[in-house]
Amino acid sequence: MSTVTATPEALDLIADITADHGPVLFHQSGGCCDGSSPMCYPQGDFKVSDRDVMIGEIGGAPFYISASQYETWKHTDLVIDVVPGRGGMFSLDNGREKRFLTRSEVCGI
Repeated sequence: MSTVTATPEALDLIADITADHGPVLFHQSGGCCDGSSPMCYPQGDFKVSDRDVMIGEIGGAPFYISASQYETWKHTDLVIDVVPGRGGMFSLDNGREKRFLTRSEVCGI
């Protein structure tokens, strides 16, 4: 089964965002342009569906992925990191000149 962890830099950014916006959650984007960008939203502003799978928590924030993506990535360890740049348009990392990025490693089956 997949796991999700975060680098120290990602945990620092989560703490900064949480200080500004309160509790947050993550949803792994499946879009063509931001496919490696986990989106960060205030809890309550993003409707988690029955087809989303929670694969863990990072920095106290639940991390979700769509069921279809989960089927593809279920043997993958996800590592949430931070790189320079702009976050997704609706993600709370946007405008901070650094953004979250998903890195991955295939798990042993």
